Parts: sequence; C-alpha cells; structure tokens
Amino acid sequence: MARILVIDDHDTLREGMTVTLTRSGHTVSAVRSGADGLAAYKKGPFDLVVTDLKMDGMDGIAVTRALKQADPGAVVMVVTAFGTIETAVQAMQEGAYDFITKPFPPEVLRAKVDKGLELSATRRQVERLTARTDAHDADAALTHRDLVGDSEPMQRLLAQVRKVAASDATVLVRGESGTGKELVARMIHQRSPRKDGPFVVVHCAALAETLLESELFGHERGAFTGAVKRKLGRFELADGGTLFLDEIGEIPASVQTKLLRVLQEKELQRVGGEETLKVDVRVVSATHRDLQAEVKAGRFREDLYYRLHIVPLTLPPLRERPEDLPALARHFVAKHAPRVNRRVTGIDDATLHALTRHAWPGNVRELENVMEQALVFAEGDTLTPQDLPSHLAGQTPRMDAGLPVPQGDRPLPEILEDLERQLIARAYEKAGGVKTETARLLGIKTSALYYKLEKYGFLPRGERPEEAS
Repeated sequence: MARILVIDDHDTLREGMTVTLTRSGHTVSAVRSGADGLAAYKKGPFDLVVTDLKMDGMDGIAVTRALKQADPGAVVMVVTAFGTIETAVQAMQEGAYDFITKPFPPEVLRAKVDKGLELSATRRQVERLTARTDAHDADAALTHRDLVGDSEPMQRLLAQVRKVAASDATVLVRGESGTGKELVARMIHQRSPRKDGPFVVVHCAALAETLLESELFGHERGAFTGAVKRKLGRFELADGGTLFLDEIGEIPASVQTKLLRVLQEKELQRVGGEETLKVDVRVVSATHRDLQAEVKAGRFREDLYYRLHIVPLTLPPLRERPEDLPALARHFVAKHAPRVNRRVTGIDDATLHALTRHAWPGNVRELENVMEQALVFAEGDTLTPQDLPSHLAGQTPRMDAGLPVPQGDRPLPEILEDLERQLIARAYEKAGGVKTETARLLGIKTSALYYKLEKYGFLPRGERPEEAS
C-alpha cells in the first residue's frame, strides 16, 4: 500500500481522514500545519499528500507551491469547503492534481486517493525509466564502442545503423544469440530524433503469454486474478521513444494479432479495458530465428513479419569476422579491468592466439564472459593463456579450420546445425543436465537454450522453462 501525508489544522477532520485511509491499508502520517507538513515531506518519502486549503499560517496553496518546488513529482490533493471552488482551481494551477469538497463520505475520499495513487505510481515509474535512459545516454560512448570491429561486415553494419537511426522506420535486427542485437537497438535509439525519449526493453521469450500481453499493453484493475490496480504497458511507457522487442519470434499467435494492430493503427487497449489509447512509439525488434521459415510453418503471421521487416539489419557472428577478435578482447579488458582487476592492462600474443583458435558459439557475449573470467584469475599485469578457462587454454579448433567440408549432398546450414548440436550436447552433459549452467557454458541466454534443446530433441517440444529442471 501507499504512504500518505495528511495536513489539516482541524483535529476532527484530520483524524477522520487518517482513520479512513488507514483502514484502506495505507500508512498515514498526519500533521496540523503547513510548515509541519513540509518538514514531514522532506523526511518522507510519501506517495500522496492531502492538504486542507484554508489553514492558519501557511495555507493549502502555499503548501502545494512549496511541495512542487521541492519535488516536481509530488502528488497533492486539496480539501476545500463548499463555496471556495475558485480557490481550489488556483491550487490546481499550482500543481495539485485534484480537490475534494467537504463534507465528504469516506468512499469519495478513497476514490480520490486511489486516483492520486495511480498518478503517483505512473510518475515514479516514468522517473525510474528516465533515470535508466539517462544512465544509458551517459554511457552511450561505451555502448557504441561495444560494437567493435574494423572488419568489412561490421563497418557495413555500422554504416547502415547510422542511416537507419535518422529515420523513424521499424527495424528488425537479425543475428545469432550473443552477437549484440540489443546494442544495435540502443545505438539506433541514441542516434535518433527520439534519443531524449525512453528506451524500453521487453524480453519476449522470458514471459508467458498472459504476462507478455499485460507487459506490452498494460491492464486495468480487475482485468484478471491478481490485477489489483491499473498497470501501464511498455508501449505506453515508451511513448515518444523506442520500444525494443527482443526475441520477437517467440511471441504467441494471440499477441501477434494485437501487436500488428498497434503497429498499424498506433493505438491500443489495455487488457480488460475499453478506452482506446494513442501511442507514438518506434519499434525495433530482434530475433535469432528465421522468421520467413516461421511464416511458412504457420507459426508467425506474414502480415506482422512484413510490418516488422521494413528495415532489416543482420549482425555477423564472431566466426565470420575473426579479424575483430583481438580488438574486442582488448576492449573487454579495458571495460572490466577497472572493476575486476586493476592490475591488468593488456593481453599477450599467446593469449590472443589461443582465443582465435576457439569457435565462439556464444559469439561476442561468450568472449566478454571469458575475458571477465580471465581478469578474475590473472595475477600479473598481462593476461596469459593460463588465465583463460581450461577449454580455451588447451588445444581447440581454429575458427577457420578443422570444420567439416561441405559435400554436394550436405549443404552448409546442415553441417553447422550438426556442429551446434554437438556443442550443445557436450555442454549439456558437462553441466549435468542443468539448463542455466549449460546456457552459461555456451554463453547464450537460457531462453535461447530452451529453443535449441527442444529443436535438437533434448527436451519434449513445448516444455517451458518453469516446467523443466
């Protein structure tokens, strides 16, 4: 429940409001003057302030003005006597969200307070979202540097990102797990005209169907069991900014239909609601799946695919740009050494050679994890092969050698699938069948692992993460 501050110099009314709101489950602090109210608010925090309009000393208008100056996000409701509506309007001009005319029954007070608490929750959520966005903007240079690479594929990709960012087109980022799809989405946002708006992320594969619908579109109070209050969806929270839908290929058919409508009409309805809400959101989505194949298989709507596929970007896997590996490895040392091991300032040639002999099925994410682990165990100021995980310090296949040679009756995708199946089987066995540990060893998301385990017959089809051990 909420913390509410009541300011009123009339003892009976103040005590009555305190009892009513306390019985509703809220924590109430009550004071008898405007000055005491300001002092109490500074010691807060409070979700809502209810203040009488006419008080000796500092009146409700002065209290509202002072509260809004101290905290622009403060939510204030004023209590006024019949016949002073004009004064109440003046208080609202100072920043009060509503007023209530006394005498009033308890149910009216509760309804007005509920309205104020919804507003308070929304404002705080926006503040947290803005703070996260500011933090990402402050770290924008680092985010861009994470997209390291002088190779031709990476330079071509970065040139495409710069062009795409200036437009407002819907973007589909394709690539294997660990290639940096979210980094590309953030870079598009940070270089776009929407950079001052929020950047909101939804990991579609991590949410069940009912939760995903609520997360995307929000819900009204009472829409379903457990919906005790209204919740704004990610589309509403991203209004004026960018919404990143990670693993878009995982969303179920019912959600695909509603998502298509939002993309086409720029409007939505919360779950359990009837009001149509307009939203101004740029959508960037990402997937490791072949969505065209999903469309042909009937698992993904064709019209949604073309709505998302307006501007496609493809991230190359690390094995296709081995020349970028030394620069990436040095970058991750510079990024993590100040936090993990300040002594380390470089990587010796033998270590770089060992890194280039690995196939990197987990791509750049796997490389970053390896470099952070090496920093933990490093004893000198330079990383050596002994600091690397055992499977890298020893003899491992080169990225460009030791792989099966395609034959006329075996296309390359089939060979790569066989290699992926073998790597997953080896990691699954090493982890003792523990999925989270298998995902860590492979350097991929757990959600991606479940898809691959199901794909290669290690799990029954349709088994959800919460059902598996």
